[in-house]
Amino acid sequence: MTLGYNADFLHTAVELPRAATAAKVLDYTHFTILLNTERRLAELTAVNIDGGALRQVGRDDTWRLDPRVAANLQAGEELYRNNDLDRGHLVRRRDPVWGSAADAAKANTETFFYTNAAPQVNTFNQSKELWLGLEDYVLEHADQHDARLSVFTGPVLDPADPPYRGFAIPLLFWKVAAWHGADGLAATAYILDQSPLLDELEQERQTALRAAEGSTPPLGPFRTFQVPVADVQDLTGLGLEQLAAADRFVPAPGARAGQPRWRLLDRFEQIVLLPGQA
Repeated sequence: MTLGYNADFLHTAVELPRAATAAKVLDYTHFTILLNTERRLAELTAVNIDGGALRQVGRDDTWRLDPRVAANLQAGEELYRNNDLDRGHLVRRRDPVWGSAADAAKANTETFFYTNAAPQVNTFNQSKELWLGLEDYVLEHADQHDARLSVFTGPVLDPADPPYRGFAIPLLFWKVAAWHGADGLAATAYILDQSPLLDELEQERQTALRAAEGSTPPLGPFRTFQVPVADVQDLTGLGLEQLAAADRFVPAPGARAGQPRWRLLDRFEQIVLLPGQA
């Protein structure tokens, strides 16, 4: 059994990215979580995926606190009870479910620790479907030859995130997939945006009104973007330099920093995975 993220999983070693805070490191079967105990959410998850050894294991669907962490340092049932928030898996349930039957079963169960959850609006649209299928698409279409990926995921923990029940609800989530390509290490990055489609003043008004009512802040609909890895690093403060240097998504020359560099995805075929594809 491999406990935690393995930096040597790919042909090129990919170290666990440097945390932005004094995060608590939690190792699970085939994945690792860096828990931001102030926000009580993961700031980074890292998983090794062996696409050639994946197993089919039934869903657990029983969420639980990680006993290694004090209950008041992780976001548990009190955040999700009686509202329209989903417990969004950061490490996808099936991604670490590979290897021996025992390892796969253990990994499956461990993805249901609350340390691996983040609050997401409970609506489903095409962009959310794209987000949930990114790993599968990269495994199938990237120029990797051993069906192996290392995937890093987390919320963007912005101080301006709207408050709810003593927590702050992230509006952006990020994902970086890495693999060994034809010319060495390759990576691509993505953002899932659940910000409401409101102008700034209306969003502030709605957020304040719902906070006064004790309701969830305005969220959604989901939008998924392919973005430069460097933009994820800028948004999160995480140490993603190695992955940024291997990025296959190169913005057009002269593109400004920020959202103009981002590609809104309507279908998988828009994703840039190969050199010169953009």
